[in-house]
Amino acid sequence: MSEDPRVVAARLRAERAARAYGEEPERDAPSPEPSTAAPRAMTEQERAAVVETAIQQAIRRGDFDDLPGTGKPIPGLGEHHDPDWWIRRKIEREQLRGLGPPALTLRVENAELDGLLDGLSREADVRQTLEDFNRRVIEARRQLLGGPPVVTPTRDVGAEVVAWRERRAARTPAAGVGYKAQQKSDRAAQQQKRRVWRGRRA
Repeated sequence: MSEDPRVVAARLRAERAARAYGEEPERDAPSPEPSTAAPRAMTEQERAAVVETAIQQAIRRGDFDDLPGTGKPIPGLGEHHDPDWWIRRKIEREQLRGLGPPALTLRVENAELDGLLDGLSREADVRQTLEDFNRRVIEARRQLLGGPPVVTPTRDVGAEVVAWRERRAARTPAAGVGYKAQQKSDRAAQQQKRRVWRGRRA
């Protein structure tokens, strides 16, 4: 029975490569005689034999020596399951910003948001940044284009502003004085609103 031409071609390529590297090619079977019979499909065993032969010859040539990561643990192995680990690792390794699906970019932005807010000096800017962040989170949740789900939570603007003031007060005493004055002003405004509300009910 004649061999599949694909097997013959693969064997010839392997023999040619072996000669190029000064090795004696392996001969598992005699060279096939030309035949006019219709080619048959490769069996699983024949395909595995061709692949195994190519791998063994590559090992002898040293093609697999000194590969990056050889003998080192796989980074991130054993951590919690993240279906988007490869995208996240690529973004971290390449230090890409603003690229990738919104689910990932918003997650990164959420982790860095407190630091961004601490760099702002005006409360109006803090509120505007938080409102913009919340708007983009809500828009990403409404997307219909597919991709990973958006699990980033929105931020409570009032609570975040209070936390921003407290962090700012802890950093500088002058800011602490301004924070206390702001708190006093806020309490006075709330008391005024209560008085107006009670007056309307009376």
